[in-house]
Amino acid sequence: MTKYLRFNGLYGSLSVLLALISLNGCGLLGGGGSGGDGGELIGVPGREGWRMAMPYGMVAVPAGTFHMGQADEDPAASQINFNKQVTIGSFYMDDTEITNNEYRQFVDHLLEDSVSTLGEQIIRDEYYPDSTVWVRDFAHHMGDPLQDYYYWHPGYDDYPVVGVDWEAAKFFSDWRTAYWNDFRVSVGDVPMPNFRLPSEAEWEYASRGGRDMAKYPWGNPYIRNAKGCMLANFKPGRGNYYDDAFAYTAPVMSYFANDWGLYDMSGNVSEWCEDAFNPSSVPLVWDLNPEYKDENEYRKVVRGGSWKDVAYYLETGTRTYEFKDSARAYIGFRNAMTHLGRSAGNEF
Repeated sequence: MTKYLRFNGLYGSLSVLLALISLNGCGLLGGGGSGGDGGELIGVPGREGWRMAMPYGMVAVPAGTFHMGQADEDPAASQINFNKQVTIGSFYMDDTEITNNEYRQFVDHLLEDSVSTLGEQIIRDEYYPDSTVWVRDFAHHMGDPLQDYYYWHPGYDDYPVVGVDWEAAKFFSDWRTAYWNDFRVSVGDVPMPNFRLPSEAEWEYASRGGRDMAKYPWGNPYIRNAKGCMLANFKPGRGNYYDDAFAYTAPVMSYFANDWGLYDMSGNVSEWCEDAFNPSSVPLVWDLNPEYKDENEYRKVVRGGSWKDVAYYLETGTRTYEFKDSARAYIGFRNAMTHLGRSAGNEF
């Protein structure tokens, strides 16, 4: 048996060698050193160097480990976000929610360049912000002025865009990727990774700003600072919307950023995440860059709380959802981008 195995191994080696000689004889294998490499394995020459470029309007979020999940009591008794230690890779994230004027650049570009492929009606029906949400979302509410002015009037340019469903937010991310990388290629630069919606874990990690187990992005445990000023735009109590100085949404950067330079991670508008929603997803996902995927699940994770939510929804560990084809007057989004390779240190 031993002799057979040795002979069989020798026969196999000879077969491979004969096959290589045959290929070389047919000209299918290059001769030694024909590429100027002396027959050595040196990799493909002429590859461009690589350096991550930080996109305009984004901040760097360093890699790290944190305890994902509720950071305080669970008064809703939802039991859907127990603590779990996870690790997140480094990435970039928009320092604010996407504003009306930034989203307008996307819509105007589609109307200028994509009507022939998408059709004007598709663009207006699926990607134009649905301003009727200001009337539809709230019964017996005078939402007409906001319906008429919120998206198109210059007075709201720096306010977060709303009335955009999950699908439209995803398409915006794809357009933003193509728009930037087309320019980079045109000037001889290497394309950057895709813009995308952040995963739920990335969003929560970024929201805490390096404060592990923090109840809010600014820390614990209050929603006012030492001077009595509100630290986010939300609903402090029944019928009370104006204690934070804004009855509806606020211009981005109206409140202090967290320790990583991210604004409005709590309040103003809630934000779409990439993940499908599952009440049991926390124990199911991996503990390294977790993301729950389910193409048959129409519920998508929404995080951060909004101008019309009580403080519970502003907590970094509170989970909720909305259907992916539903546009709301209180849900917006921001983009993330994966950082490739280890940071040199000066980005973070």
